[in-house]
Order: sequence, then C-alpha cells, then structure tokens
Amino acid sequence: CLWTLAAILKETLKDALVPRAGVLKKLLAPLDAVLEGFYNAILLHHFDSHHYTSPYSEATNNLISFIDLLEVLLDSRIELELPLRCQRILFLKVSYVLNIISSSIPYVIKKKLILLLKKCVLYKSREDAKSGSLFLQTPSLCEDMLALSNAVLQVVNLTWLNQITLSGKSSYFGSSETAPGHDSQGGSDQTVLRALSLVVLKALEFKIHNSATEAEIK
Repeated sequence: CLWTLAAILKETLKDALVPRAGVLKKLLAPLDAVLEGFYNAILLHHFDSHHYTSPYSEATNNLISFIDLLEVLLDSRIELELPLRCQRILFLKVSYVLNIISSSIPYVIKKKLILLLKKCVLYKSREDAKSGSLFLQTPSLCEDMLALSNAVLQVVNLTWLNQITLSGKSSYFGSSETAPGHDSQGGSDQTVLRALSLVVLKALEFKIHNSATEAEIK
C-alpha cells in the first residue's frame, strides 16, 4: 500500500502534462490525517528497534517503504502553494526520526533517514530557487524549518551525534574508535558524514538567521 502510493506520487511528479498541484491535492487531501497517523504509529507509538534487527526482515522493508513515501511527500510539497499536513509532518515531528537514527536499527535505515534529513534542510534553498524569496511569503515553511532546526540543535547539544555509527562496521560520529564488535577496515561512510554535518550546519544557520530576523522586527 505504501509502496503503491509512493509510486503513484512519483509518476505524477514526473508527468509534465498533468496539472500536478490539482492531482496531488486530490490524491493526498483525503489521506492527510491517515498519513499523519501512520507517521505517529510507525515512527513512535509502535516503533521497537528489536523488530528491525535484520536488514532483510519484513518490518525493515515496510519501514524503508514508508521512508520512501516520506521522501516523495517532501518532493511533492513544492507543487502546492499551501502544503498539507502530511507534507509538513517530517519537519514538525522530526524528533521521531532523530530518535530512530540513534537507535539500534540496521544501518541501511539510518542512512536513508539521514539522507532524508539532508533533503529537508536543503528544501528551503529549493523553494527559494523556484520562487525567489518564497521563504518570506510562506509562514508554514518558516515554522517547519524552525521546528526542524530546534529539534536538531537540541539533540546535538546532548549526546545524539556520539550515538550514531557512520557505517555498519565503522566508527561512531566524532570518534576514531570502532563500534563495539566490529573491525575498522570498512572506514567511515563519507556520504553519511557529510550529510550529518550539513544537517547540523544548516540547522544552526537557519536558527541564527531566524534570531537575527526576529531581532530586526523588534
């Protein structure tokens, strides 16, 4: 079901001949509350890392399908002038994702979620490129980026980064020591390392920019 919806959304975004905004709204509006419920259930209420010990399990495949759907929802957001709740939920409740990244789930899931976070922090630049200073005209985007930035900086201020491995068989973030039970031959995943660094830097950049803007208004 999740895979089918993601596939339909992807094809809609590829089709230049259809009015994408209208089609997306017809597809997603009736599912808005349902998709938010899925987000809460899958990533919070029913999440147990013990169910995802194998990267080949059904639970892992289902979670990967849901992450793919979240990515398509993010991609589709730019098509709508007023994004739906299901297109904003990843920003507003990003703490669920941050908790999963630092849990004991298979590395393939961690990597997909980290790269998804990277797309989130780059989303503002994407909208700016499309519509100039759209950021200033879209309160929801400001609210969403602020929520994401606050959540990221809050966990970074704790020990979140130190709990993240940089590959299935390599060191933790910010450490040259190997993860317990693994050798060090694989080396760090540079793609994930760069993505994590970008997420933190962009969150800090937005927070500083937002604080400066608020100070100017006052």
